[in-house]
This record gives sequence, structure tokens and C-alpha cells, in this order.
Amino acid sequence: MSGDELLSIIVPVFNEARTLRAVIDRLLAIDLPVPREIIVVDDGSTDGTGGVLDIAEGAGLPITILRAAQNGGKGTAIRRGLEQSRGTIVAIQDADLELDPQQLAALVSPILNGQTDVVYGSRFLAGRGGAPRMTFAANRALTTVTNVLFGASLTDMETCYKVMRTPVARSLQLRAERFEIEPEITARLLRGGHRIHEVPVRFEPRSRAQGKKIGWRDGVTALQVLIRERCARRR
Repeated sequence: MSGDELLSIIVPVFNEARTLRAVIDRLLAIDLPVPREIIVVDDGSTDGTGGVLDIAEGAGLPITILRAAQNGGKGTAIRRGLEQSRGTIVAIQDADLELDPQQLAALVSPILNGQTDVVYGSRFLAGRGGAPRMTFAANRALTTVTNVLFGASLTDMETCYKVMRTPVARSLQLRAERFEIEPEITARLLRGGHRIHEVPVRFEPRSRAQGKKIGWRDGVTALQVLIRERCARRR
């Protein structure tokens, strides 16, 4: 394991004032096998998220804060964070606490050990877990389409926990602006011949009433992105 390794954790945020500080505190406290930098990208929040970040900044917390004047979408936030990252490895952490940051250590280890350059934290590798029936069915459908189109064997294409070597992430030349960033990342990894190693993770799904933002229209868009990326492969 090289002493020169650095994990860049990108936290895209839009209206997550209720959970953001807890996520930041956990990211700072967890044990990791490698040094970390935390990049929080406030994607034009209007709910007090900016105030939470002001307090964190005033307290001198060792995080980098990037602020957007208006909402550009999760993909835009991730791409901006990737541009600013200094690490050799990059990970994405949502700010809603569906996924416990404590699990990042297990996701980074296969990369540090040289097993792979890309790790996904799969919510469904060990079964459905506590996912709502419709969430599980929608994810299963999109993941199945991904596997058929790209000859893969994934169990959770839509997972937030996508961890990879930074040069790999930057080679994808991402352009997605919103939630379609998830299928775009996966499709371009598979098109590029990268093996995606899945590790099971626990998650606590939340409802739309609790702030869940992704909906059925995003599923339709994801399907369109997968087909577009598969056709691009044929050129």
C-alpha cells in the first residue's frame, strides 16, 4: 500500500440541511486505511444547507466547500468535485445518510490491495434488504438492462457508492447533469473494459416524504442513457 495514496470523498448536496452535518462528522471520524479529503459541493441549496456549511467552515473543519449559485443537478456537482479532487482514489458519498460512511473503508480496500480499479457498494448483493418493493424492482430492471447491453453481471447499477482510481474517473469524460450520472458512469466504465468489483453495503432507504428526490422520470432517463451509451459503443 503506497503512502502517497489519498481518498477524495465527493459529497454532492442539494437541500440536505437535516443530515449534512452528521454526514460530515462521520466522514471526518471514520477509520480509513488511507488519508482523506472531503469535498462538499452545495448544488444551489435553498433549505439552510448553506448555513450548515457556514457553521462547519467557521468551526475550521478540514473540508473543502464548493458552492453553486443555482441548482445544476447531481451530475454537475459530482463533475465539479472531480475537477477539484487531489486524490488518487475518488468516492461519492450522498448527504442523506441512506448509506453509512463507515462502509467506505471496505470499499476502498480492494483498490488499495490491487484487486481492481473500480468498486461499487451494492445494496442488493445480499438480497433485497429493506428496500421498498418499487425501488427494488426499478433498480433490478435498470441493472438487468445494463447487464444485457454491456455483458456485465452487476446487482446494483444505481448505487451511490462508486469508488475508483481518479485517472479512471477522469477518463470517462462525464457530461451528465442530473441523476443520469449513475448510468453514464457505469456504461462508460463497462465500455472502457473496466471490471467493476461489488461489495455488499447496508442502507436505510428513505421515502419522498423524507426528502427522496429521484423519481420514475429519472428511471426513464437512465434507460435512455444506457441505450445511447450502448449505441456509442458500436460506432
